[in-house]
Amino acid sequence: MDSRILKGALAFGISLLIPISVLAQAGKPAEPAIVAQFQGTVITQEELAKAAAQDMENLELERIQFNANWERNKHQALEANLARLLEEKLLQSEAAQRGITKDQLLQQELQGKVKEPTEDDVKSYYEANKQRINQPLLQISSQIYNFLKTQNYNQAKATFVEQLKQSRGVRVSLSPLREGIETAGSPTQGPENAPVTLVEFSDFQCPYCANLFRTLHQILDKYGSQIRLVYRNFPLVQIHPHAEKAAEAGLCAADQGQFWPMHDLMFQTQRQLTEEDLKVKAAQLKLNLDQFNSCLASGQHAGQIKLDLSAGAKLGVAGTPALFINGRFISGAVPFDDIAKIIDEELTQAAKQQ
Repeated sequence: MDSRILKGALAFGISLLIPISVLAQAGKPAEPAIVAQFQGTVITQEELAKAAAQDMENLELERIQFNANWERNKHQALEANLARLLEEKLLQSEAAQRGITKDQLLQQELQGKVKEPTEDDVKSYYEANKQRINQPLLQISSQIYNFLKTQNYNQAKATFVEQLKQSRGVRVSLSPLREGIETAGSPTQGPENAPVTLVEFSDFQCPYCANLFRTLHQILDKYGSQIRLVYRNFPLVQIHPHAEKAAEAGLCAADQGQFWPMHDLMFQTQRQLTEEDLKVKAAQLKLNLDQFNSCLASGQHAGQIKLDLSAGAKLGVAGTPALFINGRFISGAVPFDDIAKIIDEELTQAAKQQ
């Protein structure tokens, strides 16, 4: 018998062994998976998936946020340990050249260079931090003095180490961690081709964001056209009930070319951010009120704000303010000098590449 006929016969024979009930069911759709039931009422897996969709989306963002922060923390740990190793080896090398110990070297170099904190320094620090300290000045003044003295010592030592880096021609090949951030469609100021781009994720009702707002004004005054500033919304609605509508108000003002004036006005008057307050601000800026009010009422920019929140979460942003300087992350309302230091590094790097 032809082998092809035999194979066909076998195949036909085998098919006859399959129960007719199975063949009948083969064309039917699968029964929905049931996850709960009672007295004829059922809850299917599909229903559960729809009900939990928002929670699943939030959890997925948390997972992405965690992974981004893990990568950042890992890189920061490498940078911090490299800085410590480099400092230790530079000091040991310099001390060996002079035939003294490292402690003797530091004593020689820092003699008279460590500023003694004054009473005014202690009081100024206390006033700036008294809500966090939550103790009377008299009880805490000696601790503040010691803290400021240590801070001044560390600054003087850092200056000396920086001098050693320059004289020894230190080169560091561990690059800063940079995040790629989409900026298209977001409010910006400054030249498109500026060598340094600052992307801020912020919340109009956040007091720390208001502090950074003032610092960034100083940054823009100092660096001018070397800086491009991009604003992205990250309203923390769980703790700031007016932040979402304030974010929408900013984008509604942007529709009329007035984002930055509205931005500044909202940060300057943070205690007045109800919807009625926002309409008053729009009037102050002489916006088209019918257009602004319609925009605010309709929530037409809510989708854009959701995109900003998602983008921020994927970058590891969990609180505000969060600042990225050419993709390099800074968390919180950091001082002017900390931001300027990174900008100066970026400008130096940009000059080398020209």
